[in-house]
Amino acid sequence: MTATDTRPAGGVPTGLSTLDRFLPLWIGAAMAAGLLAGRWIPGLDAALDAVAIDGISLPIAVGLLVMMYPPLAKVRYDRLDTVTRDRRLLIPSLVLNWLVGPALMFALSWLLLPDLPEYRTGLIIVGLARCIAMVIIWNDLACGDREAAAVLVALNSVFQVIMFGVLGWFYLSVLPGWLGLDTTNLAVSGWQIAKSVLIFLGIPLVAGYLSRRLGERRNGRAWYETQFLPKIGPMALYGLLFTIVVLFALQGHQITSRPLDVARIALPLLAYFALMWAGSYGVGKAVGLSYERTTTLAFTSAGNNFELAIAVTIATFGATSGQALAGVVGPLIEVPVLVALVYVSLALRRRFAPSRVESS
Repeated sequence: MTATDTRPAGGVPTGLSTLDRFLPLWIGAAMAAGLLAGRWIPGLDAALDAVAIDGISLPIAVGLLVMMYPPLAKVRYDRLDTVTRDRRLLIPSLVLNWLVGPALMFALSWLLLPDLPEYRTGLIIVGLARCIAMVIIWNDLACGDREAAAVLVALNSVFQVIMFGVLGWFYLSVLPGWLGLDTTNLAVSGWQIAKSVLIFLGIPLVAGYLSRRLGERRNGRAWYETQFLPKIGPMALYGLLFTIVVLFALQGHQITSRPLDVARIALPLLAYFALMWAGSYGVGKAVGLSYERTTTLAFTSAGNNFELAIAVTIATFGATSGQALAGVVGPLIEVPVLVALVYVSLALRRRFAPSRVESS
């Protein structure tokens, strides 16, 4: 999953490191360690949250950047044109991300949380923030198309800067008003969204691009892909596990002291991730995409930009608000669910005919 794609179609990877083979176990352990640390170590959550970038803890930011760099360093940037010409991929991605996803989260939030307006608002904001970070690693673990993931994430970033505020206004104020429901105002600047994109996508994307260009120029592609990439590959999972520990530690006390609230928030999230992933996977298969690009479409459509959602809810409603808690619970549910879907995706691989080489 990190060094080489040696997985048999539809099966569990073979010839992998211990870290890769037991990934669900390590993620479960990281979640448990974070929860226990946040619950039992006095002042840990305050210390972790003391240094923040626009509402995002600096340790989380560091973990995400470390996590995203190796997959983006693996992208063959000279192949991106094969993705930008694929309308069967680009058009469904835009529709699923910017029409279906927000509408589905709006419907699920009102259907399952009609009596909890703060949590409902927080989840609607999560639905508006399309994924530009963790999806890179889910796609890589599931043997998706790295070049396609890079293009779709970049596309989501552009639309995020343009559409997030507009969609927030529509789904929190306009549409509820039309339906006779309670309305909410969302004040968020385009610069705040742009900063999130620049930090969490721009930095690792530039680093990955420069690594490949400079590495290949100096030592050739064979050296870069057989010597350099295997060395940096494990960094992605180390960064993921570190991020999970910090996330759970920051909210360990709230999660363990308010389990019923967390369960109520988790229900629409579970439905959302399952429906978006399965629906997107079905669309990819129906339009004739390869396994790699179907997988990329599914994960880029199902994931959400929790960094932006948390930052917006904290800045607008406060760090202790119900909206902020809903934003934080988002990745806590997303991580185990999308890890499970990585294995579902690999199991479905045998249903696809062998594809042309579109990714490595």
